[in-house]
Amino acid sequence: MASRQLDWSLYLVTDSTPAILGDKDIVHVVEQALLGGVTIVQYRDKHADTGVMIENASRLHAVTRKYNVPLLINDRLDVAQAIGAEGVHIGQDDIPIKLARKLLGSEAIIGVTASSVAEAEKAIQDGADYLGIGTTFATPTKTDTKSIIGTRGLQEILGSTSTGTEKSIPCVAIGSINSRNVQRVLHQSAHGTNRLNGVAVVSAIMASSDPRESAKQLVDLIKSTPQKFYASVSPTSSTRTNISEIVAEIPDIIKTHVTSSTLTHNMTNTVVQNFAANVAIATGASPIMSDNGPEAPDLARLGGGLVINMGTATPEKMKSFLAGLQAYNQVGSPVILDPVGGGATALRREAIKTLLAAGFFSVIKGNEGEIGAVVGASGVQQRGVDSGPSTSTHEEKIKIVQDLARREHNIIVMTGAIDYISDGTRTITLGNGSPYLGRITGAGCALGAVIASYNAAYRHDKLLATLAALLHYELAAERAEARVEVRGPGTFIPAFLDELYLFGEEMKQGVGTGDKTKFQEKVKIELIESS
Repeated sequence: MASRQLDWSLYLVTDSTPAILGDKDIVHVVEQALLGGVTIVQYRDKHADTGVMIENASRLHAVTRKYNVPLLINDRLDVAQAIGAEGVHIGQDDIPIKLARKLLGSEAIIGVTASSVAEAEKAIQDGADYLGIGTTFATPTKTDTKSIIGTRGLQEILGSTSTGTEKSIPCVAIGSINSRNVQRVLHQSAHGTNRLNGVAVVSAIMASSDPRESAKQLVDLIKSTPQKFYASVSPTSSTRTNISEIVAEIPDIIKTHVTSSTLTHNMTNTVVQNFAANVAIATGASPIMSDNGPEAPDLARLGGGLVINMGTATPEKMKSFLAGLQAYNQVGSPVILDPVGGGATALRREAIKTLLAAGFFSVIKGNEGEIGAVVGASGVQQRGVDSGPSTSTHEEKIKIVQDLARREHNIIVMTGAIDYISDGTRTITLGNGSPYLGRITGAGCALGAVIASYNAAYRHDKLLATLAALLHYELAAERAEARVEVRGPGTFIPAFLDELYLFGEEMKQGVGTGDKTKFQEKVKIELIESS
């Protein structure tokens, strides 16, 4: 059908209510939006009389035809027929698709709202030309929302629309999508190779004082999404899939980091702030310990990375976490989630859900229980922030990190005696480290700060950046444990800080462990083939 050749990238849904449109003329707003790059227009007015709707739709149609853009009418087939619109968009409680097709003919574009897999599958079966998936996020423009599905819901529905490697129908997401979240919506909603064809917006354009500029900004963001949000490897880089190549590249990444003084912004618990700051400095980063949400946008523009540590997830801290997450997402800088004690209480499990729904995390790092809480596995319970005894087999851990990385489109790190790191395609196990790391307060929290700065300093491949951070941290821990003066956790801490620094110096100068051959001899690493 004709709809398959359409550009769905920026779909404008009008709103004539005073709270959104104000005193602006709807036709002028739409024309400005078309000049800014809008590719589809849907006229929606739930309150106007039929005569008023026909008049407004006729004026809008004259403008959309001028720019060769389809005009669809929400719900009202009679209005669409009266003005000769290109099609309609109908909801689940509106006229059945088959009857709409019978009335409008085979050439009409008929779109359907779907907020579940079942609704999407039925719409496709009944002959819809495209799906409007949502509601993605809560929105003030639609009060009769049945459910808020988030990006995970988008992902599930996109998965149900595929036939082989291709989507069977174009899909656009709707529901409070704007310039602040459009890129992560496009990135996080992808299901394998199936991606949204576009996004539908309302307030982001209709309420704007400059609709043309707002539309242009959205178009630019949509086009640049792959460059800003990528699952693992930058579009300008090649993927390292050979273990020897991966290990050979790590010393150069460590050297880059050690000489970078990259900012690592820590929103972390007060218990570990001093230790985490000292660890970051010892690895070559420049730490700032700030839970002040309002200053996050300024800090985000400095090119560093943010770690959100849930050690003390109070309501006030959650506000700061959300502000920091939004600020760093806005500029495309890495954010690391450390769901400390995530499985210990219902409050912490709810905090994880809130954070995952609010933004994109480049890396999620935690012990087995914490990663289980992120997955949402039933029966996950922790005694506190410690990991407790392992309950999963080696194969199960591999599957957990792979599946979660694919779901979240990021890097997952499950720490333990053996670390598991995955981007959903490449999964690596790492056997380095020291038992003393599990016997001191804040070792995991400090590691989050290091992973954040490494991902900021080396943006070509998130998996390699994260692996480099782990190796810097864990090889230094092994060296500290081996020192003659280290007799327990108390003497381990200062030795560990020294070795973090000394290890970095050797890597910088290419001597000792910094010699690539000697470095490779120290690394206990395995690359697992993707399942």
